Amino acid sequence: MAINTDNVRLVFGLKLKQLRLDKGLSLSELSQKSGLSISYINEIEKGKKYPKSDKIIALAAAMDVEYDTLVSLKLSKRLEPISDLLSSNVLTELPLELFGIDPANLLEILSDAPAKISAFVGTLIEIARNYNMSIEKFYFSALRTYQEMHDNYFEEIEEDAERFLIEHRVDPNKILNENDLAEILITKYNYSIVNINEKANPEFSSVRSLTITNVNGNRLLMNTHLSSVQRAFIFGREIGYLYLGLKNRLHTTALVEAESFEQLLNNFKASYFSSAIIIKRSLLVPAVAGVFEQKRWRPEQLIELIHQFNTTPESFCYRLSNILPRYFGINQIFFSRFNNFVGQNIFDMTKEMHISRKHYPHTVKDEHYCRRWVALTILNDLGDIIRNKQQPGILCKAQKSTYLDTRDEYLVISFAQPMSPTPNLNVSVSMGIYLDAPTREKLQFLDDPLLVAREVNQTCERCSLFDCKERIAAPTILQKRHKNEELRKALKRMIN
Repeated sequence: MAINTDNVRLVFGLKLKQLRLDKGLSLSELSQKSGLSISYINEIEKGKKYPKSDKIIALAAAMDVEYDTLVSLKLSKRLEPISDLLSSNVLTELPLELFGIDPANLLEILSDAPAKISAFVGTLIEIARNYNMSIEKFYFSALRTYQEMHDNYFEEIEEDAERFLIEHRVDPNKILNENDLAEILITKYNYSIVNINEKANPEFSSVRSLTITNVNGNRLLMNTHLSSVQRAFIFGREIGYLYLGLKNRLHTTALVEAESFEQLLNNFKASYFSSAIIIKRSLLVPAVAGVFEQKRWRPEQLIELIHQFNTTPESFCYRLSNILPRYFGINQIFFSRFNNFVGQNIFDMTKEMHISRKHYPHTVKDEHYCRRWVALTILNDLGDIIRNKQQPGILCKAQKSTYLDTRDEYLVISFAQPMSPTPNLNVSVSMGIYLDAPTREKLQFLDDPLLVAREVNQTCERCSLFDCKERIAAPTILQKRHKNEELRKALKRMIN
């Protein structure tokens, strides 16, 4: 098996401990038979030390096994899941310290109860295989967890962004645009910015940007279909890579290029930096406070802010997820993005993030999301506009959504617009705010009668609202759950 050299000690320790237990030997007995101290053998079994050849010979003789058997990297069948884990890139690529995990402690846990941990790891691997979870998806999940752990707010990057603005003498009230950022890339970082030639390279037609760095200089190739605000964000992200000194990077906007967790993390940091220099917190916080103080729900006010900050609905919502927990004490929020092709009743959740708790909605496999969600109804509205040959702009809708099963209530604000450069593809981005008592006091427009309130659920398959006009699938999971519950009750009556 291919295994990182840092884990060879652990493999040896796991094998030694398993062989010792199979032979029925205690640490003390193995110590007496091998002539090695108990503490030294314990260090070996925990993967902290790797013995020299003479000591391996002594251990092999004490347990009556061949030297080659002991030093082989092959683990027993019971430990195969741990072998799979060690052979993967997870432990080497994922910076465990970001999650407050000491890698040495993790290895010690693996060595303390290898059989039990192996069974647990095997279960996780089986779940991942059943859901076709690649290592890239695992990295994306880890990144989302990292963001959620920090309420998606990173003070160091905020300060770096403000330092950059001061160094470049940007007026505190100025909103940077694509020309401002392009000039910095060209003059300070010696970049050339050119368009992607789709005829010569049709495979890059769906790629928004491509960065080429070599001894001849830096080139940033841009998709010709991008809007000005999209170009500004990409320029800002490129500056983020350079200003923050992020070497291990993605070179395209196609995230399938990601080869490691560090690349995804650096892409996130550079993107955060771009949002912070374009949508300055010093201007955004008072603007949002003004919206919250309004007694009426005014969607046009939010659309005006998006244009004012020279950004997109997605970047705006994502930036809100940065500042709401820190500056407004609103930390029960979620962010989601859905894609939909005009005329199709299929909605794909392509991004989600949950801060402080696992909110609904979240990604589900092979089920139909509730068609009452404003994130989906706004896409239908946008599709109608496009089919009627009208010029689509940014749509904004809000809804107070109460979940049938839990009675949890959310304010969900959704934006929708066509997704350039893909034809007939629309996207909606939504910010959901859990409406507890303190949050209700901060949102003055909640009692506006124009703000729609609806009962919703997770998916049609789990919903008990049988007279729902929007239902497009039978409540199969709910029915199965009820059937199993009746069976449990019947069994209980029979036993009693």
